[in-house]
Amino acid sequence: MQIPSFSTESIARSCSRRPWLTIGVWFFIILLSLGFIFLFLGDALTSDVTFTNNPESERANDILEERMDEGYWATEIVIVRSQTLTVDDQAFQARVQELFGEIAALGSEVIDVAVNYYITGDESLVSAERHTTIMPLVMAGSYENALENIGQVNDIVHKYGDADSFEALITGDASVGEDWEEAAQADLEKAELFGIPIALVILLVVFGTITAAVVPVLIGIIAIVTAVGAVAVIGQGYELSIFVVNMIAAMGFALGIDYSLFIVSRYREERFRGREKTDAIVIAAATANRTVFFSGIAVVLALLGMVIVPLTIFQSIAAGAILVVIAAVAATLTLLPAVLSLMGERINSLRVPYVGRRFGRQEAQSGGFWERIARIVMRRPWVSLILAAGLLICAIVPVYQFNLGASGISSMPDNLESKKGFLILEEDFSFGMLTPAQIVIDGDIGSASVQDGVDNLTTIIESDPSFYGSPTLAINSSLDLAKLSAPVMGDPNNDQAMNAVRKLRSEYIPQAFSGVDAEVLVTGATAANIDYIDVTRDYLPIVFVFVLGLSFILLTVFFHSIVVPIKAILMNILSVGATYGLVVLVFQIGFGADLLGFQALDKFEAWVPIFLFCVLFGLSMDYHVFLLSRIRERYDQTGNNTESVAFGLRSTGSIITGAAIIMVAVFSSFAAGDLVMFQQMGFGLAVAILLDATIVRSILVPSAMQLLGTRNWYLPRALRWLPEVRLRE
Repeated sequence: MQIPSFSTESIARSCSRRPWLTIGVWFFIILLSLGFIFLFLGDALTSDVTFTNNPESERANDILEERMDEGYWATEIVIVRSQTLTVDDQAFQARVQELFGEIAALGSEVIDVAVNYYITGDESLVSAERHTTIMPLVMAGSYENALENIGQVNDIVHKYGDADSFEALITGDASVGEDWEEAAQADLEKAELFGIPIALVILLVVFGTITAAVVPVLIGIIAIVTAVGAVAVIGQGYELSIFVVNMIAAMGFALGIDYSLFIVSRYREERFRGREKTDAIVIAAATANRTVFFSGIAVVLALLGMVIVPLTIFQSIAAGAILVVIAAVAATLTLLPAVLSLMGERINSLRVPYVGRRFGRQEAQSGGFWERIARIVMRRPWVSLILAAGLLICAIVPVYQFNLGASGISSMPDNLESKKGFLILEEDFSFGMLTPAQIVIDGDIGSASVQDGVDNLTTIIESDPSFYGSPTLAINSSLDLAKLSAPVMGDPNNDQAMNAVRKLRSEYIPQAFSGVDAEVLVTGATAANIDYIDVTRDYLPIVFVFVLGLSFILLTVFFHSIVVPIKAILMNILSVGATYGLVVLVFQIGFGADLLGFQALDKFEAWVPIFLFCVLFGLSMDYHVFLLSRIRERYDQTGNNTESVAFGLRSTGSIITGAAIIMVAVFSSFAAGDLVMFQQMGFGLAVAILLDATIVRSILVPSAMQLLGTRNWYLPRALRWLPEVRLRE
């Protein structure tokens, strides 16, 4: 049956007939969004990443907050080192006491606890060669408070650094967090700074006119501003990550430009065929606009996969991306027809010499590069299919070494002060002093059985070289809760620390507390990272099934076929699998990492696979829907499968290639950053889009469609009640 209610054609006709009213409405939306951004955005975002499924580390933290008044406090360590003096020299002591005095003078609103060697006489605060001492600090308030106040401590430490043969550094929860956020923000800003000019240059080459190239960029900017304004409001009631804005910027430019590119190209194609302005807008709306609408739904469904992961970072990123997709689709379906109505032939003004001359003509006329590719592929479809699929399967092979993990401070750029402090701390002490495993013992602490359990566990930990020194015990006033702090060696995210805490949970605690009436839980930075990795690993297959299932339903309705969605899903799985394999090959195995300027790491950042799958599946479906909609449109007109496939590839080849090059360029600029997680993300996105626009769209799709023939559009009789969407000329 035909859908009578929704019509992108009627929306475009209405907006093109009232262009100034439509533009005025969008101008009001932009002003409102800017007002929301100015008033609310600062309070809407947080750097915290929290679980929503209450894993062991969260339960332990909650118990500490409720019954020991010990929530998660940010701990810092100030390091003072001299190449010539030791802690026993008067000048060394004077320097430390002076520095310590200024830090303590910040008051209890900034520093909750501060100690040094000259106060406590604790030899564990002095390095073996006695040229280095550390001053542990506990920042006041929450982690967010610590981030706000750490700048004051940094200023004091910097004043005493690199002077009079002394070196002073600071590292810890807040200082590492601040450096990490600044490095991440710099990487993302670099990507955005290079992404927009690159996109504009590519659009100039594709369209050949400055005016036509600027319009998609403006649509992208409008979508971004609208989505960020919505985030500013939503963030007043729900916790959203600070990186949601960067996600909105990346997706907004990618999709805003893509959608506008599709529609402007179709409009220009119809104008070249001799259509009047209004007719060209209406036909573009009945075809390209409808494709954009359903493509936007496909992208949203793919992004919903991240919402089900019980981590606020995924939910925040998904929320931002979904909002900007909705904004991009809305602007493309309403504002763009109004702009085209006002501009008319001026969309082709300010022509750039020598480029874009055949744009529009190649879609309307037969022949050309993309049609030749399609016919070569379809002439030997089995050979083309086997070679293309075989190449992608070879790229998938390294996935067998797939190792989820979390990059810690050891993977951060060496020029960051917190990283320098970490290296000194790791060399002379243990970074685990800052991030110990916190073992929470909930039971009658005064009982002999619990005390024996604590003693047994302490003995076991002291014999394990993965832990640093002896654990320290703290007991609450009610004697019904104890906390055993056991520092782990090195970076809390490295394999040694992870394995130590996993063994603590699975072996040491059951062994020490066997038969004891007490609940023993482990929290701390390493334990939280383990829970985070486990959550992403457990939810990865769930997200796959969820996204693939929803996409299958949507594509079945859109194309009125079960063959097309099955084929599309299989091809996208091949593309995503090949992407995973290449990320593992470069970053985990290290093949070509130095040549490409990447940091090799023995792990795949745990959030990246789910992120890549959802974003890539959405973006690849974007291209797939656009290509197949042109094929189906021609097939409905002619009934000729071979001719329809050739037409589809010819009419979309340059557009998809241009859009893909823009995305590859934008995502590659993310990979050019310093943080390995963004290198993996940017490289993965760029590679996947490249594979999708070349091997998948140019070889796999035409060869498979040629082999299947009319079976491409098969729909079982039992499903023929589904609504039928038709694109028309």
